[in-house]
This record gives sequence, C-alpha cells and structure tokens, in this order.
Amino acid sequence: MNNLLFLKSASNEDLLVLSDIILKDRDGEYRWTENLSTEEIYKQNYPHSVKEYLPELINEFRLFGGNSIANMFRGEGPEYSEILHSVAKQCKVKFSPSSPDELVEMNILQKLFTDSLEKASEEELKSMVKELELPVTNFSRQAAITALMAAFRAGGFESYILLVSVVNAVTRFIIGRGLSLAGNAMLTRVASVMMGPVGWAVTALWTLIDIAGPAYRVTVPAVIQIAYLRQKSFNPEGYLEGETKEDLQLNN
Repeated sequence: MNNLLFLKSASNEDLLVLSDIILKDRDGEYRWTENLSTEEIYKQNYPHSVKEYLPELINEFRLFGGNSIANMFRGEGPEYSEILHSVAKQCKVKFSPSSPDELVEMNILQKLFTDSLEKASEEELKSMVKELELPVTNFSRQAAITALMAAFRAGGFESYILLVSVVNAVTRFIIGRGLSLAGNAMLTRVASVMMGPVGWAVTALWTLIDIAGPAYRVTVPAVIQIAYLRQKSFNPEGYLEGETKEDLQLNN
C-alpha cells in the first residue's frame, strides 16, 4: 500500500467516491463479486468515515485487479503498480514499466482528456477556450485543441480546472454523481461543457472494457479517481478549494 499512502490525507468526500466506484455498480447496487460491504468495519463507518476501512477498501480494489486463482494462491491481489500498468494498456496509453506511478497516472488522464477533446464540438471547444481565457486569436478546431492540451500539461490553475472537469464527468458516468466543485464558477462552467465530450470518450472506452473483462469496470475508474486524488495531494496552492484565479494571484 506504500504508493497509496497519500490516500490517508484525502477528504472523506473524495474517498467516498472511490469507495462507491469500487463497491457499487452504475445503479448504486453492490457488486456481486465484492465482499467488503458485509464486513462490520464497513457497516459501522460507511459513509461518514471511509478512512476507518481504507486498508480493507484498497485490498478489495486489489482483488478486483487480479486473477481470482492467483489471488487465492498469494492471499491478496496484485500491487497497485501492476493494476495501474494493466489499466494503462487497456486504455491504450504508452508508458515505460520503470516510470513512477504518478507519471503513468497522468498519461492516462491526458489520454482521456485528449480523447474527450477529439469528441468535442467546435462550440464546446470555443466555450472552454473562452472560459479559460486561452490565447487563441484565429480560432480553428486544431488551434483550440492545441491550446487546451498545452493548458492541461502546463500545471497551475487552468490545468486543475480541466483535470477536475474530466474526472467529475467520469464519476458522474460511473456512479451517477460528480465531485464537489467547491463553488468555483469557472470550474462549474467548464465542467458542464466537458460532460458531453468526456461522456462520449468514456462510452468508447467502455466498449473496450466490456470486451476485456468486467473487472476493468472497477479498476479503470478507480485508477482515474486515485490519479486525481494524487494530483490533488500535490496541490499546495489550493486550486481545488474554490479560489478564483484572481484570489490566488492576490494571495501570492
């Protein structure tokens, strides 16, 4: 669990999303292959204190990521890195086996974002460019995509806005509810625009998942949520806590 220790500092609200991704299907029913919901530690702490059963939740996630026979022999599921690499391959993401987990995770998020932009209409692209005030003077579809991709990779305020918008759309698709958008007006508007394109991208991904096997219905969205939470833990400036861009500039 060493490479997932950062989850201990995540909020209960964020961990609750991860818990529901792992244990419940899109209809809100418990997966017939999970066992945690029958345990006393879960019953006593869900939904108000996910941290109390976080080790058990991670173990459940790891079991979904492994072959049932192999899990039986080793007594647990594979390590997170192995699951992450499997998810990356399933999402057709290129990576080096020696890359740190956070880099592979970001490659997955970037691939999902890129696929979403390809699905977006010109009006949706224009709206995102306008909201983020990106320097696109002579608008074209390719110019907008290039500017948005550059913003996503650059880090900082715009990058976090786009990251949260993508993950919010994924969680709405998977469990029927999104992330807390913290009252940030720009984030709310961009997230609204991203719902359609990300939905199309995830639908296409789900087709591949159905072919690959049902376990990916757990591991793919769980890895996306974990990747988001890791990026959030790297965020000392508070970009995800509701400040506007101007607030952040005034505080620096």
